[in-house]
Amino acid sequence: MSTSLDEAKKYLEAAFRTSSIMKTMGMTLTYDSEGNATVLMPRHAGFDHGMRDTHGGVLATMLDSAGWFTVAARCRKMVVTADLHVRMLQGAKQQDLAATAQMVRGGSKLAIAEMRLTAPDGQLVATGTASFSILGDLAI
Repeated sequence: MSTSLDEAKKYLEAAFRTSSIMKTMGMTLTYDSEGNATVLMPRHAGFDHGMRDTHGGVLATMLDSAGWFTVAARCRKMVVTADLHVRMLQGAKQQDLAATAQMVRGGSKLAIAEMRLTAPDGQLVATGTASFSILGDLAI
């Protein structure tokens, strides 16, 4: 029996909530009706680099997470990030952040996502693209 999008989203949201890194970073996950993920993170000075703004590694983690959860839901499969490209466009300016993703290609072995990281005022902070290897069915 095939997994529905709603079943996949519910399973992935539960997995996200129990993830140690997501708890540590204070991130939350939501999905739109098509299975595109949004990862939100409130401002946290504990993740700053030496110039007192959010470290680029945190930005990359948010982009990767949004892409991963989008592809896993849309494909209804367990995936692993195979390749991640991040473009830092400007500092986060000590703001809350939101990473969104859309799957641009899905195949039987590989899927591609595009991600955007924005501040509350709509300013684009970073973009990313990623490929995800498809491993197998979700363990629902």
